[in-house]
Amino acid sequence: MHDFRRIAESGLVDQSPELTLEIRRAYDRREWAIELFQSIEEEIPQVSASLSLDDNPEDAASEVRKMLRVSLDQQQNWRTQYEAFRGWRLLIESAGVLTFQATGVDLSEARGFSISARPLPVAVANIKDAPRGRIFTLLHELAHILLSDGGICDLHEFGGGDSSRIEAYCNRVAGATLFPASAVMNSAALRQHRKGDFTWTDDELAALSRQFGGSREAALVRLLALGLTTQRFYDRKRDEFLKLYAQRREKQKDGFAPPHEVALSSAGPTFTNLVLESFNRERITASDVSDYLQIRLRHLSEIQRDYMKLTA
Repeated sequence: MHDFRRIAESGLVDQSPELTLEIRRAYDRREWAIELFQSIEEEIPQVSASLSLDDNPEDAASEVRKMLRVSLDQQQNWRTQYEAFRGWRLLIESAGVLTFQATGVDLSEARGFSISARPLPVAVANIKDAPRGRIFTLLHELAHILLSDGGICDLHEFGGGDSSRIEAYCNRVAGATLFPASAVMNSAALRQHRKGDFTWTDDELAALSRQFGGSREAALVRLLALGLTTQRFYDRKRDEFLKLYAQRREKQKDGFAPPHEVALSSAGPTFTNLVLESFNRERITASDVSDYLQIRLRHLSEIQRDYMKLTA
């Protein structure tokens, strides 16, 4: 994988064993998913859209929204950031893309990566990121997939050349998908903002974040793309965001989630359903379920229960 989306300020870093393991796991799960679809004689879903760097990012975002069949009302009715993440994730999976969450990678190293191979391309977000950050990551990786340009991606578009051009394009498509231009321009935050003022308060950014489901940084990136703020203001605010991310990572060190919740969050709805359906049809054993979902057998009933809640 030739590039990656990370929080690091600049330059290249060595790939950690943890990131290497997550990449290998994503490739394995994709191959297993294809085998499981064939085993239960179900048709493998196909991604219906594609993008080109020659496409206008705003038009490309409209195509992505059509592919995902997401409405503005649906998007704005997700009440919490966790509900919004689950909603976007289910829509992306319904479009034929597997979504996984990396659990062992430090957020400072990578926020996500993708595998563009068809069928069943893969988008991976870092579970240690905030839910709204993960939404943007999945949409960013989806843009890579539709360009047939999978890899580990860099949000901040360092340097020049084709790689930075692709990263910038994917960021713009993801931002326009999450924050449609017409809806942003008609939002209460924009209507109440002083005309010609290129600075934005935390409350204004938070209002856009809540309304559309993206992070405050993603909202500010979108305002920058729409010419409603300046690069200088964005750079200053981004320094603040980086400090907040660092504080969040410190708090997460003391966090703990039950193994079955981590397994389900990591594997995602489609892959989990394939494993459980194959087990229920006696195409695989309980030991296979343990291997595929990386849980102990005693957690199987909890996985089944929580999966039903997730997709209800």
